[in-house]
Amino acid sequence: MNETLDPRYDPDGIEAPLYRKWEAAGLFHVPAGDVKRPYVISIPPPNVTGVLHMGHALNHTIQDVLIRWRRMQGYDAVWVPGMDHAGIATQNVVERDLAKEGLTRWDLGRERFVERVWAWVDEYGDQILDQQRAIGDSCDWERTRFTLDEGLSRAVREVFVRLYEKGLIYRGSYIINWCPRCQTALSNEEVEHKEVAGKLYQIRYPLAEAGEEGVVVATTRPETMLGDTGVAVHPEDARYHALVGAELILPLVGRRLPIVADEYVDPEFGSGAVKVTPAHDPNDFEIGERHGLPRVNVMSADASMSDEAPEAYRGLDRFEARERVLEDLEAGGFLVGAEAHTHAVGHCYRCDTVVEPWLSEQWFVRMKPLAERGLAAHREGRLRFHPKHFGKKYDHWMENIRDWCISRQLWWGHRIPVWYCQMCDAQVVAREDPTECPECAGGLEQDPDVLDTWFSSALWPFSTVGWPEETEDLRVLYPTHALVTGPGIIFFWVARMVMMGLEFMGELPFRDVVINGTVRDHLGRRMAKSLGNGIDPLEVVERFGADAMRFTLVNAAAMGTDIQLNYQDLESAFAVGRNFGNKIWNAARFALPYLSEEDVAESPLDRTLELEDRWILSRFQGVVAEINEALEAFRLHDAASAAYRFGWGEFCDWYLELVKARLRGERGEESRAAATTTLAHALDGWMRLLHPIMPFISETIVRRLPGRGEAYTIVSGPWPEPPEEWSDAAAERDMSSLQEIVGHVRNLRAEYRVDPGREVRVIVRGAPPELRSALEDAGQGVARLARATFQEVDGQQPSGPGAHAVLRSGAELFLPLADLVDVGRERERLSKELARLEEILASSKARLDSRKFLERAPADVVEREREKERSIEERRRRLMEKRRALEETG
Repeated sequence: MNETLDPRYDPDGIEAPLYRKWEAAGLFHVPAGDVKRPYVISIPPPNVTGVLHMGHALNHTIQDVLIRWRRMQGYDAVWVPGMDHAGIATQNVVERDLAKEGLTRWDLGRERFVERVWAWVDEYGDQILDQQRAIGDSCDWERTRFTLDEGLSRAVREVFVRLYEKGLIYRGSYIINWCPRCQTALSNEEVEHKEVAGKLYQIRYPLAEAGEEGVVVATTRPETMLGDTGVAVHPEDARYHALVGAELILPLVGRRLPIVADEYVDPEFGSGAVKVTPAHDPNDFEIGERHGLPRVNVMSADASMSDEAPEAYRGLDRFEARERVLEDLEAGGFLVGAEAHTHAVGHCYRCDTVVEPWLSEQWFVRMKPLAERGLAAHREGRLRFHPKHFGKKYDHWMENIRDWCISRQLWWGHRIPVWYCQMCDAQVVAREDPTECPECAGGLEQDPDVLDTWFSSALWPFSTVGWPEETEDLRVLYPTHALVTGPGIIFFWVARMVMMGLEFMGELPFRDVVINGTVRDHLGRRMAKSLGNGIDPLEVVERFGADAMRFTLVNAAAMGTDIQLNYQDLESAFAVGRNFGNKIWNAARFALPYLSEEDVAESPLDRTLELEDRWILSRFQGVVAEINEALEAFRLHDAASAAYRFGWGEFCDWYLELVKARLRGERGEESRAAATTTLAHALDGWMRLLHPIMPFISETIVRRLPGRGEAYTIVSGPWPEPPEEWSDAAAERDMSSLQEIVGHVRNLRAEYRVDPGREVRVIVRGAPPELRSALEDAGQGVARLARATFQEVDGQQPSGPGAHAVLRSGAELFLPLADLVDVGRERERLSKELARLEEILASSKARLDSRKFLERAPADVVEREREKERSIEERRRRLMEKRRALEETG
């Protein structure tokens, strides 16, 4: 007997030590000079402040399955890991730490504050990388990158300068999204819009000409009216034709406002007239540009009212100012009314503060010229989304793209490489820090802002492999092959990587974009700290093992669909993966003692195979093809399901059960050898198919096969490629017939309440030759599974009470019942049940015959009643058949 597995499957004792061995052996690293057949994935870099959550666990498992599968296939698979410096998030974390000490970043100053952030990163930054190891990520850790690394910082500078030199980066005063809490600009994608119950206020602006009533406008932000510089109406709105060009008086301020005609205005909304506040609304900004309206910025950076507001409101918080303005409008007779109004309000994605549209001097990237090539790449089929419908969202965003505000008023991040001369008006944009003004030799001061975090992230696929240097890594590892990411950052990140890759590398950074679903709780809610409904992946790993978590996630992750997990009951949430792991362990524990080195080394085709041997090898070949097809199409859940069905259903529940007697040598040495060799290859192959999804348990079991040992690994393959000779349609057909027989016998036993431990006699009538041959070949195992003896008869009809079943082949099964059940009592029970069903059926028919019910009841209620009638009819039919089967037939 060979080495056996421990009686109990203990992931905790297996996974971490095994991972350390893999990493120490360098199994995840491929030197650039050795790369001949690359398959590359760049990880979506998690924030350096982050900890793994279930969304990461799903996303990383999908990537790891693809990388491990390709590595086993013989590709030089490289998964580039790294972290994002996460400007706002990291700065907020460190500022909160400072606040505990009674300090602010201003107390430290910029240089010391940045040093403090680096110290935090050095202390905590690698935590998430260790967490990735715990869930089995097979990253090339020697290539770990950080977006503030020296090399990546150089790439950022190079891109900024090149885009500036092409006229694609500019500085200008525009309406941006401003977070008063974080004191920084936000891109449109960094603003989360939430439905808020507010009010819509109607305000009368009197005409400058005395005696005229004026115009009513509506707003949800009355405090911004202090910055109004015009009122707009639609040019085709007949109500206002005579007023276009006239002037209104701005209440509380006294400023004269021109009435302008602009097609942006919706004449159906409110009064059809809108106040125009160019410094506080992006659409109003555009209207102001078209009509030459001045910009009056009545708010400061902290969202208090600025010096450009009337003196009575200066210094008030924006919401305090709102109340004061409303009071003053009402007192002056200008407030016409207010009504409840639910509308979408922008919030900062980091601190949840209400975002203020604000006029500010910022740096922007002109996106339209960059977007054109990215849009063409998708439309021409060179860039593919999985599922496809996300490509439509990508197209829509690219078609309607706006310039990207890339400056952030932070201290942590890539500082904008622009310097301003203190003596002349020169502006210097440079790859290296200049020492003096090239125009007048005067002193220079660098722009205080940093770049949006997503600017450096957009360069990730090529900056991580050495660009702008012509490195060997860049030559062999760009472009990558697939990107796996969530739906929330298609615009933040995916589209921008596409544009930057095409602009600076001349080709797409990847061909396939795989969009994974969102992990939600059992109530369908997104997992969030604020809801307290998150699941810590490391807790799941500690309790059930990484393999159990990985299989559960992949098995549930139909492409693009969300997953629901019960955070209140982890036992049930991860039961599928945990139970499957136990099944695998127990099956291997049963099989391994029967196997020898010869079984592992020999080909099953060199043995005299029996039906179940030929069948399991043929099924294995079929499942390999099925899994390959699923993985090629990024349908990982189909691959997981196929591996599960083959392993649990066909290998464990059928093959192992059928060969138990043969393994014990009860049918001779030749039969035993065929069974053990087939078993060794089927088990080994099944573990290889599972390895990308469940790497730890599969590697552990394969190492225990005779002749292998601790040095053996399947991390680098090979992936199963069973020979064509394993395909055996006849064996699959015959086994399918035997499985059908066992299924019918089991169903009949259950239907007639036959004692599970009692052996029954089953008569087989009219069996075709191939079924007879199959019963002869594997009949002993089939009889044991069905707990039955089989008797073949020709022509004659079996007599006595019994149950019938017809097979797909046309053969009939007959289960005599006289000795198995109390026939009289069973007939009586069935008659009572039939009588009860007749009453229910009569009631249901009466309702459906009622015109009143059909006319007054909702359509779904009527349909449910009809379905109920059909169901009862079917139950009645089956009970009548059962009762007839119990009657004497001869």
